[in-house]
Amino acid sequence: MSLVYLLLGANLGDRFAQMSNAFKEIEAQVGSVVKYSSLYQTEAWGREDEPPYLNQVVCVETDLQPLELLRTVNKIEDKLGRTRKLKWESRLIDIDILFYGDEIVNESNLIIPHPYIQKRKFTLVPLAEIAPDLIHPILRRTVQELLIDLDDPLDVKKVP
Repeated sequence: MSLVYLLLGANLGDRFAQMSNAFKEIEAQVGSVVKYSSLYQTEAWGREDEPPYLNQVVCVETDLQPLELLRTVNKIEDKLGRTRKLKWESRLIDIDILFYGDEIVNESNLIIPHPYIQKRKFTLVPLAEIAPDLIHPILRRTVQELLIDLDDPLDVKKVP
């Protein structure tokens, strides 16, 4: 079994329902959710003209191997209505694999740790809530250290 960290995001439709549905599908198809962050409303990153997102990080214990995990989260996204046309476009649901234990994966269709973790406040804030001492296996810095040094001006607010 491996601990994986996934980032969930939604900025179209009923964002709260989409996040809840994704969480349930992850529990059913990926493994046991052992920790999860609060929900955060965040400004769009990469395409700032898009509507705001809801984001959440979940930590899941899984027996899926990295490529199986990718196929599974892609199936969940498809089931929940995700379409893929443009990079960083608005979406009903997005599930990114942030970390897979302390493994480093560099495949044509999968890079773990996620290559943008250290650049995105909407990722680091919820991740730091549940795993501040988690060490990035390439950068050799904790999530909290990455958050402290982050230069991302976009707004990230915990949903009450």
